[in-house]
Parts: sequence; structure tokens; C-alpha cells
Amino acid sequence: MSTSWILLLVAGLLEVVWAIGLKYTDGFSRLIPSVITIAAMIASVWLLALALKGIPVGTGYAVWTGIGAVGTAILGIVLFGEAANAARIACIALIVAGIFGLKLVST
Repeated sequence: MSTSWILLLVAGLLEVVWAIGLKYTDGFSRLIPSVITIAAMIASVWLLALALKGIPVGTGYAVWTGIGAVGTAILGIVLFGEAANAARIACIALIVAGIFGLKLVST
């Protein structure tokens, strides 16, 4: 895997951190969770920008948001007791399939 794809993966994981972090900021009224969330936001977008030097923008953005969506949905189930029914899991699996598909067809 190229450096650009590794950067994109880390950027996507940081997107999960900040999306979940939003829940813990309590509307940005809690200092430490807010600082962590904002730092993860900045780092995520910065790494995405670096990754896009070597990956087409449409592919990079779709994969970045896909990683964020899948990770956030899974952690929502695990951490917050959100629904984990078959339809929801199937939809998450479709996003994962799309991420892998974009990786396979991208240059």
C-alpha cells in the first residue's frame, strides 16, 4: 500500500475519533474532550489533504468519509448501544464493499 493510502487510512480513523468525540464534548462545553475532538478534526483534514497528492480527490474523499461512517456506526453500536439489526449491519457492509471497490479500481 502506498504512502498516500496509509495517510488516507489514518485520516479516516481520525475522522472516527472526532465524530465520536463530538458526543463527549457536550456541545463543546467540556474542555478536554473538545480539545481532543478539534485536534483530531484538524489532523484528519490535514492528512486527507496530504493523501490527495497521490489519490484522485473523488476516490480519496469517498474513502475518507466511508471509513468515518463505518467506524462511527460501529462505535455507536459498541459504545452507545445504538441499534445493531441485520439491515443496519448490511448497510455498513455495503459501505465497506464500496471502500474496497474504490481502492481496487483506483490508480
